[in-house]
Amino acid sequence: MFDIKAIRENPEGFDRGWKRRGLAPQAAALIALDSQLRATKTALQDCQSRRNEASRAIGAIKAKQGDAGALIREVAELKKTMSALEDDVRRQSAGLAGEMCRLDNLPADDVPDGADETDNVEVRRWGKIPEFDFTPKQHFDLGEGLGMMDFDGAARMSGARFVILKGQLARLERALAAFMLDIHTTEFGYQEVSVPLLVRDHALFGTSQLPKFKEDLFATADHYLIPTGEVPLTNIVREQIVAEEELPLRYTTASQCFRSEAGSAGRDTRGMIRLHQFTKVELVSITTPEQSRDELSRMTGAAEEILRRLGLAYRTVMLCVGDMGFAARKTYDLEVWLPGQGMYREISSCSNTGDFQARRMNSRCRRADEKKTRFVHTLNGSGLAVGRTLVAVLENYQQADGSIALPEVLHPYMGRTRIGGQ
Repeated sequence: MFDIKAIRENPEGFDRGWKRRGLAPQAAALIALDSQLRATKTALQDCQSRRNEASRAIGAIKAKQGDAGALIREVAELKKTMSALEDDVRRQSAGLAGEMCRLDNLPADDVPDGADETDNVEVRRWGKIPEFDFTPKQHFDLGEGLGMMDFDGAARMSGARFVILKGQLARLERALAAFMLDIHTTEFGYQEVSVPLLVRDHALFGTSQLPKFKEDLFATADHYLIPTGEVPLTNIVREQIVAEEELPLRYTTASQCFRSEAGSAGRDTRGMIRLHQFTKVELVSITTPEQSRDELSRMTGAAEEILRRLGLAYRTVMLCVGDMGFAARKTYDLEVWLPGQGMYREISSCSNTGDFQARRMNSRCRRADEKKTRFVHTLNGSGLAVGRTLVAVLENYQQADGSIALPEVLHPYMGRTRIGGQ
C-alpha cells in the first residue's frame, strides 16, 4: 500500500513502475480522487469555521438583546451542509482507500522485465539430476504403490485436492517439517512460533491477501483459514513500533495452510502438487529498510540449504515483473527437479515486500535516540513447502522395486533408511 502524498509527488515514477507490471497508468485517476476529497474537506472546514463564527456572533447579539434570527437560520443551514459534506468525506475517503489498497507494489529496479514465467531469469543451479536404469514414476504412483497415499479416501470425505498419508509417509511429512525447523532455528537464527490457523480479515488485509485475493481463501462465519504461515507471522508486528536495535526479527513456523486454488482448474489435478490443505514451513523477517535487500538473499539461502541437505537438485530463478506476486518488490523462486515429471517445479518462493505490507499493518521501527518512526520492511519465504518436498524425496530417491531410499539427514527422524521394499 502506498501514501497518496508519494503518488502526488512522483506520479510518473509510480506509473512507470506499474507499466513494467503491464498495468495502465493510474496516478492521474488517484490524484483526481484525492483532489476531490481534499476539496470536500476544505469546504467542510470552511463551513465549520463559519458556523463557529456565526455562533459567537449569535451569543454577542443575544447578550445585547438583539435579533439573531438571521444568524440562527444560517447556522441551521450550515449544519445541514456540514452533515452532507461529512457524508461526502466518508464516501470519498472509502473510495480512495479502496483504490489504493488494490494497487500492486512497485518492482525493484533490478527485477527483470517480462510478461510471464517464460521471462524469469535463472540465477543458479545446484545438484546433479539423478539417472535411473528404469522409467521413474510420479509420486502418486509411488505413494499408492506403497499403500500409504490415499486420494480416493480423502475425496470421499472432503472432495478433490485432498490426500490421506499413512504409515511411513505420514511420518515422513512430520520428519521433513521437524528437520526444516531444526535447521532454520539452530543454524539461521529463526525463532519458532506456533501460530493461529484462523485469523480476522484485517490480518489478511495486512499481508495483502484481502481484498484482491478473497476468492482464494476459505472463510468461516467470522474468520479465515490461513493460506500461509506468512499471515500470522508477519502480523506479530501489526500496529507495533519495534526498536531498530532489535531488527531483524526472524520467525518460522510449520503450519497447515488452506487455499481454494481458485483459477487452477485443470492444473495438477492428480497428486500432491496443488492441494486445498497442505503443510508448509514459513520464514518471515522484519527488517529496517537498509537490511531488507541482504535479508532476501539470506532467506533464499536458508531455503536452498534445506534442498542441499536433502540432496535434491534445484535451480534458483529471479521472477520477472509479470510473474511476481501482487505485494512483492522482488522474488526468488526455488524449483526442485522432479524425475517423474522430468521438469523443475516450484518448491519455495522468497519475496521482499519493502514497506508495502508494513503500511497496511501500521508496523514501524524507531532508533533509540530518535522520536521519529519509519515503516519496517517485511520479507517472507517458504522454507520449504513440506508436501512438495515429500514429493521430491519420493521421486528422486525411488528404487526399481518401488521403495524409497531416504536421504541420510532424515535417518534420525525416521528411525530407518528406507520406506517399503524388502
